[in-house]
Amino acid sequence: MNTTPNVPYRLEFSVEVPGTAEQVWQAIATAKGMSAWFLPTEMEEREGGSVHFSMGPEMGSDGQVTGWEPPRRLVYEEDWAALMGKDPGTLSPLTSEFLVEAQSGGTCVVRVTSSGFGTGAAWEPEFWDDMGSSWMPFFDNLRLYLSHFPGQEASLLEAVASHPGDAQTLWSTLQGALGLGAEGAAVELRGATGTVERVGERQALVRLTAPVPGMLSVFTLGDSDSTAMAGVRAYLFSADASDYVRREESAWQTWLQGLTIPA
Repeated sequence: MNTTPNVPYRLEFSVEVPGTAEQVWQAIATAKGMSAWFLPTEMEEREGGSVHFSMGPEMGSDGQVTGWEPPRRLVYEEDWAALMGKDPGTLSPLTSEFLVEAQSGGTCVVRVTSSGFGTGAAWEPEFWDDMGSSWMPFFDNLRLYLSHFPGQEASLLEAVASHPGDAQTLWSTLQGALGLGAEGAAVELRGATGTVERVGERQALVRLTAPVPGMLSVFTLGDSDSTAMAGVRAYLFSADASDYVRREESAWQTWLQGLTIPA
């Protein structure tokens, strides 16, 4: 069997965000910035530096910065084979490039390209399809972060719970239980108030205003009809945000676990 990674895969995204090129660079090319809208990130902020993205308990992706041109261009490679539990050499690195283009009027366009080479195995295009759909909501996070919280450090609240059934049914249940309305609607989520900024496929983004400012993503995931996962991820920006996380994270976890899914 040919295991030379020569089958190309590629994803491209583009998002216009408020801010100067330097503000955008801080958000996309520093550990503090990436952790405030993406995943908890560790990064040596230089060419050749290491990078690590945390994806949950004992899960993560390791890589290296291969391009560093502040405030315009960042490139990093992740170890795709290690991430997927495959033999080294069966997959190329997964390369992501961020380009920042300043626009007139105080905005920038961020263009992101992720690419890699596989062997054409059946799971590989599914991985790229899933990656594309999971990446998109993060760019709403980036836009909201740069609109309201540029340069600020986030305290992260995360909770997930698995349920039997499919992700769409679970999403309908989660959406109803939280009273999530349409984009622009005021909402109260278990004592926190805010505004619905974005409603996507099995995902919504809320800008929180009280008791702590921030942004909260609510989502369900699942690739089968037997088990799905409901989750919340909140990025909070205030001096007392860490106290709020300590107080509320386990309560969110319990609440998610207690969702009742229709038979």
